[in-house]
Amino acid sequence: MTYQETLAYIYGLGRFGIKPGLERINALLADIGNPQERVMSVHVVGTNGKGSTSAFIASIMESAGYRVGLFTSPHLVRFTERIRISGEEITTDDVTRITQQLMDAASPGTTFFELVTAMAWIYFAEQEVELAIMEAGMGGRLDATNSSAGLLSVITPISMEHCEYLGYSLKEIAYEKAGIIKKGRPVVTSTCSLEALEVIQSECERFSSPLYRFGKEFWGTWEDEGLSYTGINTCLRRLSPGMAGRYQGINAATALASAELLGNTGFRVQTSTMRRGIEVSSWPGRMEIIGEAPRILLDGAHNPAASLVLAEELSAIHRGRLLLIAGIMADKDVEDIFRPLFPMSDLVFTVAPSLERAMDSERLAALCRLSGVKCINSGTVAEGLERAKKEARPEDLILVSGSLFTVGEARAILCGERFEPFRG
Repeated sequence: MTYQETLAYIYGLGRFGIKPGLERINALLADIGNPQERVMSVHVVGTNGKGSTSAFIASIMESAGYRVGLFTSPHLVRFTERIRISGEEITTDDVTRITQQLMDAASPGTTFFELVTAMAWIYFAEQEVELAIMEAGMGGRLDATNSSAGLLSVITPISMEHCEYLGYSLKEIAYEKAGIIKKGRPVVTSTCSLEALEVIQSECERFSSPLYRFGKEFWGTWEDEGLSYTGINTCLRRLSPGMAGRYQGINAATALASAELLGNTGFRVQTSTMRRGIEVSSWPGRMEIIGEAPRILLDGAHNPAASLVLAEELSAIHRGRLLLIAGIMADKDVEDIFRPLFPMSDLVFTVAPSLERAMDSERLAALCRLSGVKCINSGTVAEGLERAKKEARPEDLILVSGSLFTVGEARAILCGERFEPFRG
């Protein structure tokens, strides 16, 4: 198969939808020799910050000289972003080769995410990575990434999401996230919800797993000269995280605590490499500014909690007007997601990213107007960018937000890259 034919096959598995459960992924991995058993790993789950935290951990361990695999989802622009080793994306040839191997082993009904997770395990095992950072797709307990017993479990802030699969209360969702906890293995969490913490603590006690909490066992605070980290056994001052946004202080501190604990499992991480890892880290599409006069800010902010954090960050950005390019999925609540951003926006351009699940831009515009904002239905992401740039003055800030899918398509356009819209 060609690479494009391979992608067509992989994306075609989307027809099976989301099917939580470990039976299919465990059977598939067993059929291909259980590659996950040859890879030491860290498992990261949560609602917000799990991608950034995963990237921070990977950057720290890479700076320490280790060969590190990073598995994340969704991709912003292209499929190969999902599977990386020490910053290098999997090659298209390897995607094609491994997919062919999996096609022969996968049972009918294997989902997109299950196949891609198996691909990551195969690739990481083949390439002899020393540590893999595995970001969960959804939930944790029944997520395909929970097919391996990691050295460490990381749980980032938890809020309401995917309720039809994870439950309709924070306690239910936290239980699903805490399903990655392994007997006797340490757990690091940055969630501050008392409801969620109660569940996580209970599960840690049940599995005799030591728990390390942001704000109790480790801290990250902003000072005039940068981020200060007070950890389990380490203190670092004047840190300048490579990822923009003060909210990244929590994610950076969580990654640093994780690195400290990995030091107890045979991975030597010096304070100098911890500092370097934080400062050279990057995570596109999150508080990312492209261009100038006007600046274009990309941030997915795909749920109410993330949108509120984004609004706080915007308050500290000097600018003229704020022009918002908004695009979301059809199953999202427009008012909930954009409530913190609408009062700050001088003009909104509604768009529909190139996915079947996207909300029609005209419908989104109508809902925006009901919220009292000045709005222009702009159709596609490309048209929204063009209209916003024509309207903007040099001192204005153009914000692209509402969905990582919208941000990914915008980033591809701005960087002159080919956009692969399927997410999975």
